[in-house]
Amino acid sequence: MKLPANLWRLLRNAMLLAFTWAVVVLILPSKARSQLGLDPCCAIISAGLDTISGLLKNVVAKPLASIQQIEQQASDFEQQVVWPAAAINQARSIAVQTEGQFVQMRQLFQMPVSSATLPTPQQLEQSLLSRNPGAVAQISNDYSALYGPVTAQTDAPQQVRDLVDTTDAAAQAAMKRAVEIDALADLELQAAEQINQQLQTAAPGSADILEAQTSAWLVRANAYSQSAMAELIRVRSVELANEGARLKFSTSHTSVLHNTGSQVLQQGVQ
Repeated sequence: MKLPANLWRLLRNAMLLAFTWAVVVLILPSKARSQLGLDPCCAIISAGLDTISGLLKNVVAKPLASIQQIEQQASDFEQQVVWPAAAINQARSIAVQTEGQFVQMRQLFQMPVSSATLPTPQQLEQSLLSRNPGAVAQISNDYSALYGPVTAQTDAPQQVRDLVDTTDAAAQAAMKRAVEIDALADLELQAAEQINQQLQTAAPGSADILEAQTSAWLVRANAYSQSAMAELIRVRSVELANEGARLKFSTSHTSVLHNTGSQVLQQGVQ
């Protein structure tokens, strides 16, 4: 920045000098100019212009040529090293190929996999495979229609009813979460396609912005995967808890049966 400022200062001083000479000549009396034998105005102005021309050639032109050379070298470095045209075109070609792969992935991802044949299972399966968060509210009714409601209080002990209710709750929660994760997966695929389309026409300087956007979506995807993993852990935990409860119930029933049998035997002996 110092070199252009110095050049501008020299050019400004030269212009002021020439202008001053021209003003001095113009304000001289006409008689004084005629006594010289020729009009000195043109000679002074010509000398001033020659001085300015010399300054432009010797002081301004050479540094400007150096600046232009440096700028050209920087431009060549950017085009050949930082943002080489061949690499940019190759990356855009890969983005076009990836777009076709995304379309194939979406088609495979959305292939129908429903397999139920009876009306009640079909209704629940339709809700589970809908990929629509709006269908989450219907899952509880569809689940009860297929698997039945919680056992009535007069038909089972309270402990058994609690276990059944917990199992049903965990199963329904996992089903609802699966529908939500399917919907999130669709949004992620759409975002990936949009980012890939932007890459096909993006300027080299915007690569960092697109990279940051992609990283943000990657963080979201990891969060959704962790949520799905947590849901699987909850379902497995309920299964293990139910197995432990069944063992406890079996032990308790065995103890009651043993005591009852002992009492019956003692009464028979008496």
